[in-house]
Amino acid sequence: MTKVDLRRVDVARAAGASDVSRAAGRVRLDSIDLLRGLVMVLMALDHTRDFFAAGGPNPRDIADPALFLTRWVTHFCAPTFIFLAGVSAFLYGERGRSVGQVSLFILIEFTLMRFCWTFSFHINVFVLQVIWVTGASMVVLAGLVHLPRGAIAAIGLAMIAGHNLLDGIDAADLGSAAWLWTLLHQPGLIEIAPQLKLFVLYNLVPWSGVMAASYALGPVYRLDPAARRSFLVRTGAAVTAGFVVLRATNLYGDPDAWSMQSTVLGTVLSLIDCEKYPPSLLYLMMTLGPALILLALFERAHGAIAGVVTTFGRVPFFFYAVHVAFIHALAVGFAWITVGDIGWTFGSFLSQKPASYGLNLLGIYAVWLCVVAALYLPCRAFAALKQRRREWWWSYL
Repeated sequence: MTKVDLRRVDVARAAGASDVSRAAGRVRLDSIDLLRGLVMVLMALDHTRDFFAAGGPNPRDIADPALFLTRWVTHFCAPTFIFLAGVSAFLYGERGRSVGQVSLFILIEFTLMRFCWTFSFHINVFVLQVIWVTGASMVVLAGLVHLPRGAIAAIGLAMIAGHNLLDGIDAADLGSAAWLWTLLHQPGLIEIAPQLKLFVLYNLVPWSGVMAASYALGPVYRLDPAARRSFLVRTGAAVTAGFVVLRATNLYGDPDAWSMQSTVLGTVLSLIDCEKYPPSLLYLMMTLGPALILLALFERAHGAIAGVVTTFGRVPFFFYAVHVAFIHALAVGFAWITVGDIGWTFGSFLSQKPASYGLNLLGIYAVWLCVVAALYLPCRAFAALKQRRREWWWSYL
């Protein structure tokens, strides 16, 4: 074989290796998009329940297992969404976001999403939810990425594991600093003006810690596929087992202890009833452990259903905004048909439902499936548009 032939072989091998590398990268990103899409679909179930359920039942009531589990399964949404945002930031080589860029998240939360939730232009209360905390966590990440990866991981894990030590601090006892503690750790109202308030539902601690920890986990995606999947499964199993052991002790990790019930199912539901606002250590272990396992398993997921769900995961903010507005519009129509009055469906109506309003769980699931099916084609079209665009802000959508 001549030197020219050897060079041709080397070039062919290099090209083949490049193709394999690109294919591996696509599998990595598809698994992330698939898991993100799954939690977006579950989020749609939660919001369908918000808009279509009757006003009385408490979704955390373990005496109603079907309703409890319908709410519980959606607990995986926010932790997984923010966790994947941190992993994606590493994979795309992002060193956090500037305050100016992330202000887009705050703008979306205060304008578009507020309107989708309320269908009202009356400005009195702004609710800080998952969009705001994702943007704010990116600002925190922008300050952390200059540290060694071990330091980033340590800070993130310290926020996740240690913030429940601060549960005894009450914003009301902090005087003029109460607003800061409300923003950081304790859900509640911040009064900006007599007729203008912020309701902080998603606090910066520990959500920013979740994003920091997941960013520090990013180099796992440099491993070969088998080693990566093994690491994700082993870590996810360890976190899940840790949840079971720590929760069983009732020593630490959640503000509310579980208790023995009259049935085995009731006891299990009490065990997994963990606090989301703010998310306790046990809440995050309960949700992120299985999420890590699914990340590994989804690398081998194929088929039509996986393709549909992956499409949702590629356009998360588009899906988020459109599905809330769509479900709200359907609820307005349902109220007009069943109650004959839709005035209460504008504004913060979720706590103002008439006694005669609402669907049972079977009806809620039926509406949810219809919503997900209806959103597929718009999401696929938007995903194709997003892939063709190169402006920086498209990455947010």
